[in-house]
Amino acid sequence: MTTGQQILPLIDHLARVGRRATDTWMSGCLRPRHMIALRLLGEHGPMTQHAFGTALSLDPSNVVGLLNELEERELITRRRDPADRRRHIVELSAAGSGELAQTCDQLGLVEDDLFKSLTAQERATLHDLLARAVGALSPAWAADPCVAPVPCLAPEGEH
Repeated sequence: MTTGQQILPLIDHLARVGRRATDTWMSGCLRPRHMIALRLLGEHGPMTQHAFGTALSLDPSNVVGLLNELEERELITRRRDPADRRRHIVELSAAGSGELAQTCDQLGLVEDDLFKSLTAQERATLHDLLARAVGALSPAWAADPCVAPVPCLAPEGEH
């Protein structure tokens, strides 16, 4: 790599500008971890709490916290598995699907403004390259969270 062509400082700067824009235009939207969780459920359907955590590479204690947040907002449902009462089944709710779609639309507008200097082809290339880099690190994040059947959500604050 040539000196001066480091990518991470550019990504960090874009992320900060993007967070400010989404904080301004998308207050109250879901955080990225919620987006990924809801997308996973939308694409794969109901699954056990354990399988959900494994797919997201989360520690079991973090899975419970995430599911509690989503359940409080009525974005998912959690019920006992009739075949094994010790397990819970997690499922995307209609409200969760709707919130995901709405936020993805709003996020698209923010991204249109953020990347207005790029052509549609350049944006597609940037997306593909970043998705490939992310997918190599964490397969659950590899797919685009804003593609059907389940759209996407807004940025995450400090956690």
